Amino acid sequence: MPAPPHLPELPELVALERTMALGGSHLQTRTVCQVAMPGGGSYPVHAITLGNPSLDVPAVGYFGGVHGLERIGAGVVIAYLHSLVMRLQWDSALHRQLESVRLLFMPIVNPGGMALGTRANPQGVDLMRNAPIASHDPVPFLVGGQRISARLPWYRGPAAGPMEMENQAVCAVVQAELLARKFSVSVDCHSGFGASDRLWFPYAHTRAPIAHLAEMHALKRIFLESHSHYRYIFEPQSLQYLAHGDLWDHLYQQAPHVFLPLTLEMGSWLWVKKNPRQLFSRHGIFNPLIPHRQQRVLRQHQSLLDFLARAAHSYPLWLPDAAARSYHHAQAWHDWYGPK
Repeated sequence: MPAPPHLPELPELVALERTMALGGSHLQTRTVCQVAMPGGGSYPVHAITLGNPSLDVPAVGYFGGVHGLERIGAGVVIAYLHSLVMRLQWDSALHRQLESVRLLFMPIVNPGGMALGTRANPQGVDLMRNAPIASHDPVPFLVGGQRISARLPWYRGPAAGPMEMENQAVCAVVQAELLARKFSVSVDCHSGFGASDRLWFPYAHTRAPIAHLAEMHALKRIFLESHSHYRYIFEPQSLQYLAHGDLWDHLYQQAPHVFLPLTLEMGSWLWVKKNPRQLFSRHGIFNPLIPHRQQRVLRQHQSLLDFLARAAHSYPLWLPDAAARSYHHAQAWHDWYGPK
């Protein structure tokens, strides 16, 4: 559905809705909320699912566009969904895979922020600082989340207020599609951190390890073993900085079963280094502006997203049993928390 005439058209939303139309009966689509814009009008937040709906099968969630400035994250997720839709026309192996796994897509969580060209949503709230979870340790000033003013970045929202509409929609979909299963994994695609592509996992609000540290290490191991020329730094977010209100910390703590949420932080300094003029563009700090570089970024992360679908589908073959958990926990502790 196109935006009303007085609202700017979002190319990513147009591409997503075209892909949804191409998917036809293979996809189950719904609008989980409408994000109202200043001055009137609204943008939809779509959730798309495909594969086996039974709660007996594992699931993968793909998320993007949580920060409106980081449009490349939405582009990566939409590109993968489009690839799957095209493959469904001829790939019998994909059809067999989807009989035993559920895939969830929310590529544009924050369309209002995307339209306004802001990190936050139209209310000025940073959706990754808005969950009801706080760090007990000091966090970096502003960056770790603040309640001083919505005019400043990284605003958490009012202390007594509910989560923002977009986050409530994400939580409801994740609870129904991912956390209700015995095994699920997710990836939330962002950009703007450093000169390397990083895969972060909880926690962000504490330096303590997650309960499923062994499972996360096993996932890292099978990725490294099957991708010899990888370029990702796989680590807990707390190794870089602590933050209040992290949405994936909050959802991880709600999970009754194994849920392994990842955040892909694409290193946008790589694009700025190759094209320093991007520093003079607010959009260019977080996204590749030259078309061939954008196309390269859209391509290079598809293998990661496809790996997660395969890993979820085959999780009984690699998830550590009771004996292997001790080994993986010790290795993970050595890799990420020091040789203790």
